[in-house]
Amino acid sequence: MTTQPKGTALITGASSGIGAIYADRLARRGYDLILVARNRERLSDLARRLTDATGRSVQVFPADLGDATELAKVEALLRNDRSITLLVNNAGFGAATPLLQSDVARMSEMISLNVNALTRLAYAAVPGFVERGHGTVVNIASIVAVAPELLNGVYGGSKAYVLAFSQSLHHELADKGVKVQAVLPGATATEFWDVLGHPVSNLPPAWVMTADNMVDAALAGLDQGELITIPALPDAADWGGYEAARQKLMPNLSHTKPAARYGLASA
Repeated sequence: MTTQPKGTALITGASSGIGAIYADRLARRGYDLILVARNRERLSDLARRLTDATGRSVQVFPADLGDATELAKVEALLRNDRSITLLVNNAGFGAATPLLQSDVARMSEMISLNVNALTRLAYAAVPGFVERGHGTVVNIASIVAVAPELLNGVYGGSKAYVLAFSQSLHHELADKGVKVQAVLPGATATEFWDVLGHPVSNLPPAWVMTADNMVDAALAGLDQGELITIPALPDAADWGGYEAARQKLMPNLSHTKPAARYGLASA
């Protein structure tokens, strides 16, 4: 365990699952912590365990990030606490029901948390990171960002936003000392599936990664300087090929005339 201080990591969705494991690993790496989630009791229990195990300072900050007033309090904390060097945007939820069976109000709540809250927290943290010349933003996306057919389309769309937003942040901030990582987990053994009403035990075991392994792989990817980390992907060259194909499209995405393949006389 390292004892060299690394600043403070603020982790959302920290009371259980992936967020709680990030808290454990980052405390053991030398970070003090600010844990954000709705469940005060779970946060306090986790904080006590981590303080006892690591000796790090662990603050709890109960907040519902779907509530604008409570979200604004977390934004203010990120803007004003100069000790914060790492933001882990982990809070979010998913859905597996098709569009025709989905509650649009619930889908709006998902967009509010998965997209709006994540964006506002990044906007709150990044200016201070740039001013201080260092900082890290870790955004937890999902493989549905590139495979939206697998689950509910709004969930896939929200995670595609997280991926695109992270890529844009990296492009804008790479020369300003700010590191950005988007993590795209596959099926992970957490309460996520219970909330969906599809217990993880219903999935083929070969698909499911433990949350500990997922977080450890994500942190290894961060150490290696990865912008996009897909913990289950065997060959990083596959993502490289995907990204190369995307880059190849870019010079031809905008022209004065429609492509000749449409056969328009005006072209």
